[in-house]
Amino acid sequence: MSISAKDVKDLRELTGAGMMDCKKALAESNGDKDKAVDYLRAKGLAKAAKKAGRIAAEGLVECYVTDDGKTGAVVEVNCETDFVAKNADFKKFVTDVAKQAATATAKTNEELLNSTLGSTKVEDEINNLTLKIGEKIAFRRFEKVAASENGYVGSYVHSGKIGVLTKVNSDKNLNSDETFKDLVKDICMHIAASDTRFINESEIDEGFKNKEAEVYAAQLKEEGKPEKMIPNIVQGKLKKLASEICLLQQKFVKDPDVTVGSYIKSVADKLGAQVSVENFLKYNMGEGIEKKEDNLAEEVAKMTGGN
Repeated sequence: MSISAKDVKDLRELTGAGMMDCKKALAESNGDKDKAVDYLRAKGLAKAAKKAGRIAAEGLVECYVTDDGKTGAVVEVNCETDFVAKNADFKKFVTDVAKQAATATAKTNEELLNSTLGSTKVEDEINNLTLKIGEKIAFRRFEKVAASENGYVGSYVHSGKIGVLTKVNSDKNLNSDETFKDLVKDICMHIAASDTRFINESEIDEGFKNKEAEVYAAQLKEEGKPEKMIPNIVQGKLKKLASEICLLQQKFVKDPDVTVGSYIKSVADKLGAQVSVENFLKYNMGEGIEKKEDNLAEEVAKMTGGN
């Protein structure tokens, strides 16, 4: 009988099993979805589905840059507990998928999940890992950066929780120069350690400024500042904003006496080159994921029949 793509998709969403496994299960079950679920359960391929509703808010962030420094990717893969985030199999998978993200042609999560890692699809590797470890594993996101002819991509990962990619350009090809590589690494480390949102002040859009102005005004009002003083104080805070969130205006974490922009220029002068930061990506592990909070009082009440 003919198995529709929708039936395969529905079964996959129901069980968490791989697409090919779902197609085979439907074929073996003559299209009966309930029997197909039982088939997958019997094969041990639907166990992951029981974990699909759990919140995977722990995990790892990883970066991979090709040997020539031309292409890099940052990925985030989630699990349920920090214990599993330290598991050797989980860590290896995250490292492998970061390399896959950088070197494959995939542009979306779906394309990456359907790409082949070794002899197995990334999606199937996730299901296998979920079954092996016993926790929900979820590939959350990735982004890729490609450098221009004289460009270079650097990376820095802090404890698997913060990942940074930075694309730096030059008027010379400095990709084999260790001083240049160290500079790019330092920039990545600075971004990881700082609240860096823009490269320079000109990138700050009016919408962002207006939003910050509203927050500042509300804070000042909450502090009891006189209404007449608030607009002037807000303007002062906005002028200071660039030094707080713009890379080139920020104080360099390794030497607070200089700005990052000044540090870059000093190294560039030594190299006899022009160096500029074109772009950066920063992933904070679990950013935006709501973690499940256990309420001990409620649990005790349920167990004892209390209200």
